[in-house]
Amino acid sequence: MTSKTDSTAKNTTAFAAQAAISFGASLFAMLLAIYFMEADAWIKGFLALGTLYLTTSTFTLAKVVRDQQEDQRVFHRIDQARVDKLLAEHDPFRSVS
Repeated sequence: MTSKTDSTAKNTTAFAAQAAISFGASLFAMLLAIYFMEADAWIKGFLALGTLYLTTSTFTLAKVVRDQQEDQRVFHRIDQARVDKLLAEHDPFRSVS
């Protein structure tokens, strides 16, 4: 039986969860900061840092989703190549004996 192993690096479930949690936490922090916003400088600084954190977390989450889709596509192409090879090698008129 063949196994679906690949030599390329894969994202772990923990990394995907960390990226999603990080995105949610940064969005929550940004909304919380806007809710309590006053005109003080430290609050504006907090909003700037929150926006930066949200942006970097968004890029990380997008990378995780892209990598998971690429992993699924590679396995589908490998399976399709195996089926194509079997069909190409199959001779319906070959004698069994």
